[in-house]
Amino acid sequence: MIYGYVRVSSQEQNLARQVIEMKKAGVEKIYEDKQSGKDFDRPQYKALYRKLKAGDVLYVLSLDRLGRNYEEIQNQWRLITKQKGADIVVIDMPILDTRKHKDLLGTFIADLILQVLAYVAHTERTNIHERQAQGIAAAKARGVKFGRPRKELPPNFDEMAAQWRAGIIRGAEAARRCNMPLSSFREHAYRKMIAKLN
Repeated sequence: MIYGYVRVSSQEQNLARQVIEMKKAGVEKIYEDKQSGKDFDRPQYKALYRKLKAGDVLYVLSLDRLGRNYEEIQNQWRLITKQKGADIVVIDMPILDTRKHKDLLGTFIADLILQVLAYVAHTERTNIHERQAQGIAAAKARGVKFGRPRKELPPNFDEMAAQWRAGIIRGAEAARRCNMPLSSFREHAYRKMIAKLN
């Protein structure tokens, strides 16, 4: 049996281009997911995986349609080709066609390509995180503030907190007079109390 797997990352994206390529390749049954490729926990992919058996062929347009995490792609690749005994054809990368290269050299080439792609993807993720951290550091150096701006305490806060601590008024009343939730009032009052002790 010849299967095809097509995937886009969101409901708004269109699968038509991938489906056309599958039909050109003579695919009999196409499984479609509209979901992120960060992992393989996708309903149609799981249904496809259960169907695959020895002698079947799985077509994907490109490796990133199978998934985004190349370490997981390597694992799935081995499960499909070794455990299930099915073949995989990556249309836009003809060297990744397990029907043509069933010998040790073919396995080595596929493993090598997947390893290189995994390394490139990992390096790119690391670089993205580093660039984000550098961008945040540069923005902070320019005085850019992140997060919600701190809300100033009302002018009568210290007086109400002192009365609350002295037992003159209850916390709920003190919070009401400060026009703030009781939990926020107590949090700020305790913080100020601790700051004075230190």
